[in-house]
Amino acid sequence: MRKEAEKEVNKLKSQLGQHMDAGAGGDAEILKLQIALEDEVHQKKKLEEEIIILRSQMLQLTFEADQMRRCLARGGSGNAYPGLDSPMSQVRDSLSGHKTPVSALFDQVGVQKILDLLESEDANVRIHAVKVVANLAAEGALSIYRAEANQERIVEAGGLTSLLMLLRSYEDETVRRVAAGAIANLAMNAEANQELIMVQGGISLLSTTASDAEDPQTLRMVAGAIANLCGNDKLQATLRSEGGIKALLGMVRCRHPDVLSQVARGIANFAKCESRASTNASSTKWSPHSSRVTSGIRSGRSLLIDEGALPWIVQNANNDAAPIRRHIELALCHLAQHEANAKDMINGGALWELVRITRDCSREDIRSLARRTLNSSLLFRSEMRRLRIEL
Repeated sequence: MRKEAEKEVNKLKSQLGQHMDAGAGGDAEILKLQIALEDEVHQKKKLEEEIIILRSQMLQLTFEADQMRRCLARGGSGNAYPGLDSPMSQVRDSLSGHKTPVSALFDQVGVQKILDLLESEDANVRIHAVKVVANLAAEGALSIYRAEANQERIVEAGGLTSLLMLLRSYEDETVRRVAAGAIANLAMNAEANQELIMVQGGISLLSTTASDAEDPQTLRMVAGAIANLCGNDKLQATLRSEGGIKALLGMVRCRHPDVLSQVARGIANFAKCESRASTNASSTKWSPHSSRVTSGIRSGRSLLIDEGALPWIVQNANNDAAPIRRHIELALCHLAQHEANAKDMINGGALWELVRITRDCSREDIRSLARRTLNSSLLFRSEMRRLRIEL
């Protein structure tokens, strides 16, 4: 069908050229041919999009059939193979040397043609294309063997710009959810990608999406993207000024454990970066009234405390969900390493949580970190003596 459309396009182009050469008197015929040509070009584009979608589906089915054969050969069950929405099993196969359908599709079709589909008029085509990009980004983020190659291909071809455009331009919940997930995957490891997201206004876009979205899975993706950015020391000031921290904390309204886990991870990442910065700034004079010093090294109390995060952190330090609890315990330890935070933490009840962590935390490394942190702080030691707390 595409080949037939291409022949028709060439035929109409030829006829249009003949009428143009014929000069005046054929305006109506020229207009008619131009309209027909535009229709055929549009039809050809739609067919090309459909070919890419069908090729993607064919590769996915072939991949699943190969999985089934390998599973049966090992004597296992052949049930429930995830499709394009869930790339994790594909990533595991890529790690074991099997090329995934997404990688194969990019090799056969090319990155640019996939990215072009992100701007398709057909919403279903756009969604499928975003899922393909998200899966390749996930494969890159989770496989050290493919990380640089896959993510570079996407970013160099303008994929990150296209994904941010989708967040900016479309209100469709599915498009925004999958686009945010793809952005989160691209921001998982590469600092260059994280900084490019910031330069292209991605932090404010993610913040706006966080405030607009209601679907827990969309919020999980957005929270995951912001959490990844929180691990970059260079983005801390921008995360605050463009609403990233406020958006992260605002998503706790959802109460879904997967969303709260991503929020907690973002807080832990941010606190860890601040802890590193305060260590670097230990030889620099600081004032309690100043939140920054020169050369980008922070001093003064944490931006997380400034943004009102401490009550939620203390409240969730002993959360029933292990991932949330682990991230928050680490966040408390990192916040406590900077003496400028100690007074607020004592007043906010964080000292009691740190003492509990030294005794009850299931992980020895976190228990040890909490103990060292408390013992190294003049204010914490003084308060523990006053309250007769012994570690």
